[in-house]
Amino acid sequence: MDWLVHGGIMMAPILVFSVIALGTFLERLWVLRKELILPEEALRELENFLRKKMIPEARTYCQQHPSPLARILFAGLQQYGNSRDLIKENMEERGKAEDLDLRKYIGLLHTIASVSPLLGLLGTVSGMIKVFGTISVEGVGNPASLATGISEALITTAAGLTVAIPTFLGQRYLAARAERLVHMLEEYATYLLNLLPKPTPDGGEDRT
Repeated sequence: MDWLVHGGIMMAPILVFSVIALGTFLERLWVLRKELILPEEALRELENFLRKKMIPEARTYCQQHPSPLARILFAGLQQYGNSRDLIKENMEERGKAEDLDLRKYIGLLHTIASVSPLLGLLGTVSGMIKVFGTISVEGVGNPASLATGISEALITTAAGLTVAIPTFLGQRYLAARAERLVHMLEEYATYLLNLLPKPTPDGGEDRT
């Protein structure tokens, strides 16, 4: 814990950022799992309902299932009976909301990765100011009197980079993972959209 004390006041926000970054990374790592976003069981069930033209059953299943895929299809099924363009538009709007939700907090990691080195640099400047202040009063004859400022300058720089580098790498990994899942979600949603039976002129489902 000595390094926290010797690092000066800038160590406090750097430490807070490190905790936030770690917590955010682990939370997003847990959320961005394929089995949660694109559960195979849900896909099979929905595919089965649509192939059998069981629209009410598909709608009920989507309401009960918590996956983004089910929510996107449900948005389309709410417009079932209207034009395909309207159904697709509803699904796309829901898809945009799910996209934002999957990318949530990833921007926060980018911010932490950008700001942490700046906090380290600020701590370095603060430490050097103390060094020069000590020199102006005591001169350079007593190295021990300069140790506090030099220590603060070096520790905060190292701490800022130690937080920034893994946070940046984690942010890039999560961004790529979210992008891949969003792309797969779009493909599956389009596939299910194409399975929707055409409504009959009286507003029912074509079960032929």
